[in-house]
Amino acid sequence: MHSAPDLSGQGAQEAGHDIFVTAHDGLRLHACHYGPRSAPGMPVVCLPGLSRTAADFDALAPALANHAGLQRRVIAIDSRGRGRSEYDSNPENYNLAIELADVVTVLTTLGIGPAVFVGSSRGGILTMLLGVAHPAAIAGVVLHDIGPVIEPKGLVRIKSYMGKLPQPRSFEEGSEILRRLFATQFPKATTEQWLTAAHRTWQMKDDALVPTYDVRLARTLADIDIERPPPLWNEFDALAGVPMLVIRGANSDILSAATLEAMAARHPGMQSIEVPDQGHVPALEGDEIISKVVQFVAACDAAGSGKSVV
Repeated sequence: MHSAPDLSGQGAQEAGHDIFVTAHDGLRLHACHYGPRSAPGMPVVCLPGLSRTAADFDALAPALANHAGLQRRVIAIDSRGRGRSEYDSNPENYNLAIELADVVTVLTTLGIGPAVFVGSSRGGILTMLLGVAHPAAIAGVVLHDIGPVIEPKGLVRIKSYMGKLPQPRSFEEGSEILRRLFATQFPKATTEQWLTAAHRTWQMKDDALVPTYDVRLARTLADIDIERPPPLWNEFDALAGVPMLVIRGANSDILSAATLEAMAARHPGMQSIEVPDQGHVPALEGDEIISKVVQFVAACDAAGSGKSVV
């Protein structure tokens, strides 16, 4: 469900290169690829949130692609209608089933074998669904401020502004719009971080700032029972056999502390990180968080097997 701004305040440490893949229905999908194709390390696949893009992994991806001299492929995918992926002429296609098929298409086209998945909000939901549909594809999971129970309060908040953001006249004005919307969840974000978030929320097109996503994505929330979103415990349990790390923002209104506790009870060995002073979703930046994710992926690498992907 993630549509809050990324507040990392960091640009790419090492630029990935762009790859375009044709989906099953002909739509063009974009992914950012880090590391050599022949890298020996287990690959990592990064899936962003509802209205977010591959840019959210600009700080994490290069750190994963080359850690302690071990190179690995890292793929950050723009879902259809987001970032540099093509917008769908039919907004009804912005649904989890088609987006999951898109992920599988990218994995197959790029020859990605079992991988560690970093799923941010909606990307984490897609990861849980992939665990049911193609369990052999997953060697480890990082669930980024998402779990099998989504808090209604957070859904109501996201629905209140999704696809309805004012059009700023400048990125500076955009940063103030985001500050007003999200300061409660991110009380310690700096001016620079809000400006970085604005650059990831809007893009310049035809001399005007427009969102980095198809605003018709808001329709994906129309059919959800906001008061009682369906739980995904069966999908979560499908990941019981793989290592898991959960990152939760202490101020999150999407993943509650109670749900995190219930997840840990059902998944022995699950690791978790709570990020203070951040909400949905905490930024994947800073030495502490990045080092923990890198170490988690390295441990998955050491335990990896030769399973085929799909």
